[in-house]
Amino acid sequence: MTPDDLREVEEQQALILARVAERPLVESATVPVPAALGRTLRAPLRALVDIPVFDNSGMDGFAVRFEDVADAAPGRPARLRVVADLPAGTSLDPALAPGEAARIMTGSPVPSAADAVVPFEDTAGGLGDSLSEIAVERAPRAVGAHIRRRAEDSAAGDALLPAGVELGALQLAAAAAAAVFEVVVSRHPRVAVVSTGSELVPPGSPLERGQIPESNSQLLAGLVAQAGAEVVLRTSVPDNGDGPLRAVAEATALGADVVVFSGGVSAGAYEPVKMMLAASMEFTKIRMQPGKPQGFGVTDAGVLLFGLPGNPVSAAVSFEVFVRPALLALQGRSQLHRPLLRLPAASAWRTPPGRRQYLPAAIDRSDPGRWTVRPATGGGSGSHLAGGLARAEAYAVVGADVDAVAAGDLVDVMLIS
Repeated sequence: MTPDDLREVEEQQALILARVAERPLVESATVPVPAALGRTLRAPLRALVDIPVFDNSGMDGFAVRFEDVADAAPGRPARLRVVADLPAGTSLDPALAPGEAARIMTGSPVPSAADAVVPFEDTAGGLGDSLSEIAVERAPRAVGAHIRRRAEDSAAGDALLPAGVELGALQLAAAAAAAVFEVVVSRHPRVAVVSTGSELVPPGSPLERGQIPESNSQLLAGLVAQAGAEVVLRTSVPDNGDGPLRAVAEATALGADVVVFSGGVSAGAYEPVKMMLAASMEFTKIRMQPGKPQGFGVTDAGVLLFGLPGNPVSAAVSFEVFVRPALLALQGRSQLHRPLLRLPAASAWRTPPGRRQYLPAAIDRSDPGRWTVRPATGGGSGSHLAGGLARAEAYAVVGADVDAVAAGDLVDVMLIS
């Protein structure tokens, strides 16, 4: 710990990830490619066929022998006789004698005898006059023009993706193009989300004095899902009683790998997580704002326990900084932290003395050549400003050594949407 009793963010992250490394999710599953969206690849993805599978045409036009059309030009066209018609999907491989061509469509196999393709627009008649004799008015640029060669993208057996990447739409399309029909992925981590606070009532319920709608479980359940994990329990417990202990027991019975608490970890008189789980968790203060009070530990059964502050912005930031990397590490993800952009501030704002600031922020993209960042709310980084989270698409990350941000200052920005 530092002299002022604040732990650095990176130190807390390293402590958490070290404990995660002791209990990675060893289970994997082989699933069909369509079911793998958002999953983490557990084994390298290798092509089963060449991409492209065969030499094919990159244009609608005519497959030709280059030597027959090399001198073609407006005013002195090369005249060829069309001897075959090759739609996409054909298995034909017609012979081409000197002076002959085959009409060919994009994606169709190129005849073995052809070494170039002439697009329709480079002939006198184009598509309208394409099944008898053609007049080529512009020569292809070289042998191989408009031919997409077999395996020029990848060959069968090549690794298309390494283990540890998230499988999105583009990655799964590449798998399908390589004839891969199933992939090995990590199991979804199972997570319990527990909100604490006697003041919390379900959204839509009548509010009595001192009560507020409970929103943190909605927030955290959504963030858990976005991190590739599965919510197996979502509940709320009051400040009195043994609610946190019962929630951990229920989560363990449901096979949870992680329990995420919001609230009950600070320095107040009614902090149920801190009081009930002191034997399993360490509670500390981190050099960050919001999110200074944090709790983390592991039960005897190996369940990871996270104690986040109860204010919504604090909970959101704490999840991003500490819980999300742990969930990704459990899945074997190779990239645990979001990359940072550096953008100029659109306006000035205050920063907390001696603590790293994570400010909910919005990005102004009106000038494509100069994005800027600004606070998502007029209230700055107040941890209670739940409404402003709806407008946040990033966190502006300002170092503890910065006293204030002025308009135009370059600021690290973590995009979250």
